[in-house]
Amino acid sequence: MTGHALPRAYFTRVPGGARGDGPTTVMVPDGDSRERLVCADCGFVRYENPRIIVGAVCTWQDRYLLCRRAIPPRVGFWCLPSGFMELGESTEDGARREVWEEARARVDLVDLLAIYNLSHISQVHLIYRARMPSPACAAGPESEAVALLTWDEVPWDALAYPNVAWALRQHRAMRGRDNFAPLGVPDEAATTGA
Repeated sequence: MTGHALPRAYFTRVPGGARGDGPTTVMVPDGDSRERLVCADCGFVRYENPRIIVGAVCTWQDRYLLCRRAIPPRVGFWCLPSGFMELGESTEDGARREVWEEARARVDLVDLLAIYNLSHISQVHLIYRARMPSPACAAGPESEAVALLTWDEVPWDALAYPNVAWALRQHRAMRGRDNFAPLGVPDEAATTGA
């Protein structure tokens, strides 16, 4: 991990006790314009913010690394190695960690492929392009299996989420291209929700 990680207590405690340990109420705090969860004892505002998902489209030669999920939701369906960013890590470190946790693979990140703003589920996905220096991979604890698949072998009807297909197709469209702005949700998906 790079950077300077703050201790977990920094995010949850203040001198003299825990932030917001009392009962919470939903209200609009002074100076705010949205309803928030507020501690009735100390006034601490418990913000509910979008979750950041990090992951990668990993390739070895002309093959794509996919993981078959072993945990809910969508057990048995295929996905990219990805997951929630952890406190104190960069998005790049998070993407590499997720690849290792789910597929026991090492990767070199190339660049940021896509940023998917999924406001309907309060998530932001940052998906990198990554190259595998070797085909070495194995199922981690969150995966039933992993596979290096050619484009024609990708199980399109068994992908866990629409964003897996978006990222794979966008990765293929950007082959051989450098210096492009990260892509977003494809236009057809933005209008249909799929």
